Amino acid sequence: MPNERLHSSLDENRERLEDLFTLTSDVVFRELTDGRGTRLLLVYLDGLINTQELELHAIQPLLRNTLSERRYDDLTQMVAEQSLTAAQVTKTTNLYEAVDTILHGNALLVIDGQDEALLLSVSGGTRRSVQEPPTEASIRGPREGFTENLRVNTALVRFKLKSHLLRTVPLTLGTKTRTSVVVMYLEETADPQVIEEVLVRLRSIEIDGILESAYIEELIEDEPISPFPQLQNTERPDTVAAQLLEGRFAIFVDGTPFVLCGPVTFWQFLQASEDYYERYVIVNLIRWLRYTFLLIALYMPALYIAVTTYHQDMLPTNLLLSVAAARESIPFPALIEAMLMEISFEALREAGVRLPKYIGQAVSILGALVIGQAAVQAGIVSAPVVIIVSLTGIASFTIPRYSAAISIRMLRFPMMLLAGTFGLFGLVIGTIWLVTHLCRLRSFGVPYLSGVAPFEKTSQQDLFARLPLWKMIFRPRPISHFNRKRMGEDQMPAPPPVNEPKEAR
Repeated sequence: MPNERLHSSLDENRERLEDLFTLTSDVVFRELTDGRGTRLLLVYLDGLINTQELELHAIQPLLRNTLSERRYDDLTQMVAEQSLTAAQVTKTTNLYEAVDTILHGNALLVIDGQDEALLLSVSGGTRRSVQEPPTEASIRGPREGFTENLRVNTALVRFKLKSHLLRTVPLTLGTKTRTSVVVMYLEETADPQVIEEVLVRLRSIEIDGILESAYIEELIEDEPISPFPQLQNTERPDTVAAQLLEGRFAIFVDGTPFVLCGPVTFWQFLQASEDYYERYVIVNLIRWLRYTFLLIALYMPALYIAVTTYHQDMLPTNLLLSVAAARESIPFPALIEAMLMEISFEALREAGVRLPKYIGQAVSILGALVIGQAAVQAGIVSAPVVIIVSLTGIASFTIPRYSAAISIRMLRFPMMLLAGTFGLFGLVIGTIWLVTHLCRLRSFGVPYLSGVAPFEKTSQQDLFARLPLWKMIFRPRPISHFNRKRMGEDQMPAPPPVNEPKEAR
């Protein structure tokens, strides 16, 4: 079928198309006769096209067509130029391309006596409108988010980057789903080798279906077994535009509002979009708070287990007596006690996500309070563990990116096991393994800890603290090696003039 050509007979083409779309009730075959008596056949999928555009720009002009084709050697060319008013009309002689066009929500026009068909861009159907992204709420910044429509998503980025250097490379993945995929990048800013590597990895994918961008993420990342994400997913057009301006690429997938951006670094997952919409002093305080609570989310339960089990002498006497009194009637060791509470907390959080919005919030909050209080009163767990687990759960919510937050939540359990087995030495072993893994990790060839390992001075402008915008002159070196300068060097705001007091008259 990939090399099968269309016939010049309309009846043969219709028979072949009906054979391919057997038992497909939503495929419409509409036969027409124009004003000159030529037989025409329109084929489209009901629900995937804009029927008003099809009627206005195709059916009505064809029925009124009485023009002569004497000026044209090609009847198909005459119909395309003089009869159809659709915005985009292309020709094809390939049956496979014609069928693929129908499946992508366009219309096919077959003309009797011609072995060429016309492809009409009248896609539409009911899709979700542009709304505020629910997973990336922002106090200050744009309120628009991506939808499930690929062209709407690329247009939202085009609204922000009005540059002729913005490139979009189309691909089709999935032998059954035939999912449209677009790779977007800024020429003269993105690394050509990285873009070429992305395209090679995407074109090498052989799978029957791509239903979400997560399919692609798992198939093209450098280390699939790593707990850390090597591509960033986002629903915000302003975030994608910012990533493109730094020399990264974006992968759009039809049918999902989540766009993939890469290459990424570890520090990128601790940055929120509103970090660049607020004053840098406030942003730096919030960013330091995120780093602090990242360590709390990863180490707090394990540190409690290690200290209370093996290193009690590290605690002040009053605190040690208080913890010992609280754990006096607990039948489980600190490791089992913390594991029970952590697993219960994660189960409540997962239940809150899956339940309806308002019910889920009540279940997650009230469930944690009720179960924690009941467990303390029943003597199953101690009050300090409830405090530790609650603080750890709150700390994990301060990480802006869900994919990074869930990685930290998952790594918390190995840290607890190491602490329960070897004490603080286990935490040291876990930390060494974690740092070694992060140093080895790559995202499309870019070191995951870029800016720190290897150290890069210009990357410090937006790492642990964000400098004022008028000092962020260069793009990050590990991401973009080309056109690194993005603003003038003399952008510091001038101080206001001092008004000298007038002389007293």
